[in-house]
Amino acid sequence: MTWTHPIAAKWPAEFPERLQLYSLPTPNGVKASIALEELGLPYEPHLVSFETNDQLSPEFLSLNPNNKIPAILDPDGPGGKPLVLWESGAILIYLAEKTGKLLSRDPAQRYETLQWLMWQMGGLGPMFGQLGFFHKFAGKEFEDKRPRDRYVNESRRLLGVLDKHLKGRQWLVGDAYGIADIAIFPWVRNLIGFYEAGDLVAWGSYPEVARVLDVFLARPAVQRGLNIPARG
Repeated sequence: MTWTHPIAAKWPAEFPERLQLYSLPTPNGVKASIALEELGLPYEPHLVSFETNDQLSPEFLSLNPNNKIPAILDPDGPGGKPLVLWESGAILIYLAEKTGKLLSRDPAQRYETLQWLMWQMGGLGPMFGQLGFFHKFAGKEFEDKRPRDRYVNESRRLLGVLDKHLKGRQWLVGDAYGIADIAIFPWVRNLIGFYEAGDLVAWGSYPEVARVLDVFLARPAVQRGLNIPARG
């Protein structure tokens, strides 16, 4: 299968017949790599380095004008035609529907899964990301701690919502592991790991979240996906 796209000028495909992933192992980026590992789809990962501003290169912008990762190019998209797709939530839905896995075909369970996916994209991810900025990065130099505390308090609230929901459940939607779990738990891991914000959010107050996070991180596909694409 052949395809042409300006992205290949910077990231040439060794296996052009495979789905192409352009990403970085961040909480949003690993959503795609974990899903691909779980689904067993053949794919070729390409590292988009923020250190060299790859995301602002003309080649990457030709794929995603919003200059964010992850993005994919599937040479075998709908109707057998190449498909370019960006936004991690959209990619998760597409991969699930392409394979018939990780997203229930039962309408009620499907929409419950999409509900939690949207909750992560609109709430948990942005709030955790802002907390990380104000706690670990440039924001930590600000004397006024009200912005940080705003995101701390909202992150605590969201963790409380998640903890309450997970009580008595194996995964977000009953016993069915799916794209909502893949969307949410990399962000939880990042909050208490890379952002070092466990004390700020009173991590010990969320035993159900901690329980499911441990099970999530024990999955072999998750362990692989968390390090894809490999950093140079």
